[in-house]
Amino acid sequence: MRYKIDRKNKITRFLCLLLSLILLTGSMCMPVFAAEYWPEGPEVVSPNVIVMEASTGTILYERESLEQHYPASITKIMTTLIALENSDLNDIVTFSDAAIDNTEGSGIARDYGEQMTMEQCLYAVMLASANECAYAVAEHVGGTIENFVAMMNEKAKELGCQNTHFANPHGLHDENHYTCCYDMALIARAAYQNETFRIIVGTARYTIPPTNKHSEQTDLQNHNEMLYPFQTNKYVYDGCTGGKTGYTNAANSTLVTYAEREGMTLICVVMNTQSPNQWLDSRNLFDYCFDNFQLFNIAENETNYTSAEQKSVGTLNTNEPFVDIDKDAGIVLPKTAEFSDATSKIIYDDVTNDTVGTIEYTYAGHEVGKADIVKTNVQIPEYKFSNQTDVNEEAQTEETEHVSKIQIKMSTIITVLVVILVLIILGIIIKKVADNFYIIKHNYEVRKEHKRVFKREKKRNKRRRRRR
Repeated sequence: MRYKIDRKNKITRFLCLLLSLILLTGSMCMPVFAAEYWPEGPEVVSPNVIVMEASTGTILYERESLEQHYPASITKIMTTLIALENSDLNDIVTFSDAAIDNTEGSGIARDYGEQMTMEQCLYAVMLASANECAYAVAEHVGGTIENFVAMMNEKAKELGCQNTHFANPHGLHDENHYTCCYDMALIARAAYQNETFRIIVGTARYTIPPTNKHSEQTDLQNHNEMLYPFQTNKYVYDGCTGGKTGYTNAANSTLVTYAEREGMTLICVVMNTQSPNQWLDSRNLFDYCFDNFQLFNIAENETNYTSAEQKSVGTLNTNEPFVDIDKDAGIVLPKTAEFSDATSKIIYDDVTNDTVGTIEYTYAGHEVGKADIVKTNVQIPEYKFSNQTDVNEEAQTEETEHVSKIQIKMSTIITVLVVILVLIILGIIIKKVADNFYIIKHNYEVRKEHKRVFKREKKRNKRRRRRR
């Protein structure tokens, strides 16, 4: 009996091991979904901040970025952008009496009737934060300050700013002159797309030659201490490519800074803070973003849509695709994530002459970038459809094929799950059958043994009776 019980235990252990192997194999076949993780940002002192990746517009960090505050001299980023888009760098700008009399604070001491080129004025605006130069530029471009301010507000609206209203071109205090960190990041992003703007804000020192009012040259130094040690070198940041400072009593310290590393350009906006927090917080935020995020090129990594497009073009007897993904578009993800971890969807609402759609990407609840689906230069061969019904049927067929592919993938996963479940149930049944088998067999042997004993006893009793 002991041998039978040992044998039963061995078989039971074998069945349990087999069931474990089945479960392990099944789990290896299951797809693994990594939890979407967004790195936690550093502690900052400034109450209103934002960090935006320039090429994608992805917000990597923000704190009360929609609160309205006075911008002070970071206003001049919009002033410079409007001037670059609506004038020539060789234009001669003449300083009016109002430009000299209606400005205070920072400047480069220009005189009535002084003349400088637009280029020289913009260097003075962005490096030395010259208020009289910003005023003169606005008058030259807009004809009047009012017209120029209207251009600023129209541009802000065009860029999607919803918490911004400008009242002047220099940023001196006005109750009706305000913005927020997010809107300022949108403006700074648009300005940075202009090559001349990038050159100007990235310049540490600049010299204005003698003018009709000044017999000596004027030397300018960039006030952004993350780019150039204007007063101290302890805030200089490796990778800083420019920016703009600001300060008024009402606005406190404000700062817009650009930094670039490993092909990723960041825009940091700090508002409503006390110095030196604008420098310290910007540096800490740049370190956090560069250490934790990376930029992916969409065209180089996207495979879900490219293959489908390549198949569809074959119907018109050409090997070249009619549409392609914007080669320069990218997405920003944490360094712990892969490109395939992002969720994408195609939007067909915003269709222009060259753009047929947009692929939008999200990750961990964040919008991380998008890419336009653009037409290529491939000539489409002439093809006459029999009628509109055929066109609709073909489109419906393509859509059905796409849906079928998704259904096939889902059905495969479901099939694997069902097989695993069936194997588990079979394993349980086999184990129970095995247990019952040994119990039944044991009971049978016991009954059989009892019968033999009973027969022996019966024979003995017969012999005993005969002897008597």
